[in-house]
Amino acid sequence: MIRTALLTSMLLFFVTTLLPAATAEEMNLLIHRIEHEFNGRQPEQWGERVTGVRTRLDTDRKVLALTLDACGSPRGNGVDRKLLDFLIAHQIPATLFINARWIDANPALFRELAANPLFEIGNHGLLHRPASVNGRAVYGINGTKNLGELVQEIELNARKIEAITGKRPRYYRSGTAYYDEIAVEVANRLGHEVIGFSVLGDAGATYSAAQVKAAFLAARPGDIIIAHMNHPEAGTGAGIMAAVPLLEQRGYRFVRLSEYPLR
Repeated sequence: MIRTALLTSMLLFFVTTLLPAATAEEMNLLIHRIEHEFNGRQPEQWGERVTGVRTRLDTDRKVLALTLDACGSPRGNGVDRKLLDFLIAHQIPATLFINARWIDANPALFRELAANPLFEIGNHGLLHRPASVNGRAVYGINGTKNLGELVQEIELNARKIEAITGKRPRYYRSGTAYYDEIAVEVANRLGHEVIGFSVLGDAGATYSAAQVKAAFLAARPGDIIIAHMNHPEAGTGAGIMAAVPLLEQRGYRFVRLSEYPLR
């Protein structure tokens, strides 16, 4: 109950304090439209690969999409600078899914990454919550409890990113990468393609470097790989840096999500 009240109060703070009055009114109208369209529908699916989630590049070419999440929790505001420096030095493109809290903790770095054409910025939500229309939880994290909270979770971070970068994010990945199928439809209505993955690169930054390397080396043409850029203490960076040269030797090339159709 305390956690729910805190989340509700944080959402109200973002809507009423951080947004100008006209924008807050516009948000309320947007929520009303989504509620009118989807109200009464009950989800039948829950997971990482529900209907509408894009998990692969639609190609047989030897290309891979590296996606890196920055989740922004109290223990997830870090930066794997060695990994980012490696990607930049070796010109390895990636799509970065950034949570609003991580942006607030790392504002200068966020602007630096967003300005680098090597990277494209994806929406990782306002409070890193699973995308639900009825509050379903996973990994002990409560999902958005209704359509209004879902719209705020997606839209407020999209507008935050756009206000800083001048570009609205095209892609959305929820906190935990869990969805119900109605939440995916809502994200689509808000102008986002919902991005899952076909290769679990670091299991929420819990893998050792050897496990990360093995996961990457098991990739196949068109895979979307999920890993994290906000845990420098984890094995993620070392594993990626070990795997990338080997994948390149095998003829693989890394691309941003926007370079290929998705399926």
